[in-house]
Amino acid sequence: MTPATIGEGLRTYRPASLASWRSGISGRSPPPLPSPAVHNWNLGVLLESVVDVVSEREAIVTPERRLSYRDLDERSNRLAHVLETLGVGPGDHVALVLRNGNEYLEAMIAAFKVRAVPVNVNTRYTTDELAYLLGDSRPVVVVVEPDLRRQVEAAVSGHDASPTVIERGEDYEDRLARAADHRPTVERSGDDRYVIYTGGTTGLPKGVLWRHEDLLFGALGGGNPGGDPVQSPDELVSIAKGGHTRCLPASPFTHGTAHWTALSTLLRGGTVIVDTGEHFDAERLWSLAESERAGILVIVGDAFARPLADALAAEPDRWDLTELVVVLSGGAVLSPTVRTELLEHLPWAVVVDGYGTSETGGQGQMPVFAGQVAEQATRFHVDEDTAVLDDAGRPAPPGSGLVGRLARKGHIPLGYLGDRDATGTTFVTLHGHRWAVPGDLARVEADGSITLLGRGSQSINSGGEKVFPDEVEKVLKGHPGVFDAVVIGVPHPRFGEQVAAVIQARDGVDLALTSVEAHVRSHLADFKVPRRMVVVDELVRRPTGKPDLSWARDRINASTDEVDHR
Repeated sequence: MTPATIGEGLRTYRPASLASWRSGISGRSPPPLPSPAVHNWNLGVLLESVVDVVSEREAIVTPERRLSYRDLDERSNRLAHVLETLGVGPGDHVALVLRNGNEYLEAMIAAFKVRAVPVNVNTRYTTDELAYLLGDSRPVVVVVEPDLRRQVEAAVSGHDASPTVIERGEDYEDRLARAADHRPTVERSGDDRYVIYTGGTTGLPKGVLWRHEDLLFGALGGGNPGGDPVQSPDELVSIAKGGHTRCLPASPFTHGTAHWTALSTLLRGGTVIVDTGEHFDAERLWSLAESERAGILVIVGDAFARPLADALAAEPDRWDLTELVVVLSGGAVLSPTVRTELLEHLPWAVVVDGYGTSETGGQGQMPVFAGQVAEQATRFHVDEDTAVLDDAGRPAPPGSGLVGRLARKGHIPLGYLGDRDATGTTFVTLHGHRWAVPGDLARVEADGSITLLGRGSQSINSGGEKVFPDEVEKVLKGHPGVFDAVVIGVPHPRFGEQVAAVIQARDGVDLALTSVEAHVRSHLADFKVPRRMVVVDELVRRPTGKPDLSWARDRINASTDEVDHR
């Protein structure tokens, strides 16, 4: 996101009064409670049901604090009462400008308890970026890190109705201590709202609006990740009663991969292990996984996996990780080279590359085991609601070779918060089915599996030939001297676009671009070879692990280096 795009967004935003915040198509007005249904799939209700059967089990563990399910419930109840006294009601937004910690999950659950909507806010945003997101989401309360309070207050200073700010730490704990610990008496339903802001790799963030029930079955594993979705809340509670999963989400909770994993772990009666370090540190993370006996580690692509693999390679005997059986990556590409390196050091584990978006939830997985050949680890196994749509909007038959748009039906979001135009573009009804179509291109193989080709809007058209950045990035990362890489298209006077790459070399490696070019040429057709390559000390990615394409484009434009002209 560039200052120019932020400014454009701010020019179209007009602060509203508190009364108007609670109305309109944006989803801020509370959904009506439906007639009593057979099952209540409200996340707050379901979590309370789990607490009732596993109250003494560890729910959240951080380096500073250990909370049982009873502790988590009581603290969330107290915060829910605090929110009520501050005027938070059904449909209102509670913004979380928080780094990882028990407070983040407590605040999410507290919001659910009073039918409010937690809003994820990136703690690395500038004041202008915060002003846009807080202006778009219009929270009644903001829970914030102490060092970010002034920035948040500056971001909302021009609003007609400024939110109340709760500061993590002494302010937060004092408010909880003065509040009651019993559960709020609020009637809730699976139709209550949930929102997750997603910025992708370019453009202004958009809030994706879900119903609780759809989120449960579309993004949280249906109450039984890895198995068949539950058929009733009683079945979910029964599974939780026997649960013992210890899961360590490594990325910031502001990213859906992390807090969706945490919520699904809690719904199964497992333990969420939280790394509270302000910055990612591979050695610290492995030490935490060892000391807390993590069984599942959740990361976001190579931005996390590469340093973790390098740490194991540097000190292969330092950590006892024999209880770690699953490394799950979601939200960003995990290159085959890094998968292989992880499995060399964790041969007993499975590395799972998960595919999904904020607009679809989880759609497919690619489990890879040690010794598996490369050809067996390139395709995603998808659920029955996922399809590749052809130009007529119909699912492409297996083995057709057709490249189409990857889509999902069934339990999908309501749309984008307050944005009818974007909602109409991404969430479409075709031939009697409502689909979420975020824009990724894919091909369905003969066995029904999916080969993911990348975001259609980012594909590069070079002289009429389509180049998918993901494919080139994977090959670049396979070079022994390359630590990370991002591929984009840049203008070319003859071919329209040409392939360009920003590359970060491994520490201590004097990377020769001629060597990189030869490596790519040995794997890909000539038109896919980057014509412009720039080596940088550190490749900039967003906190979610996704590349900052605006930054990459600026680096390419500032360089005159070219590998070759066709």
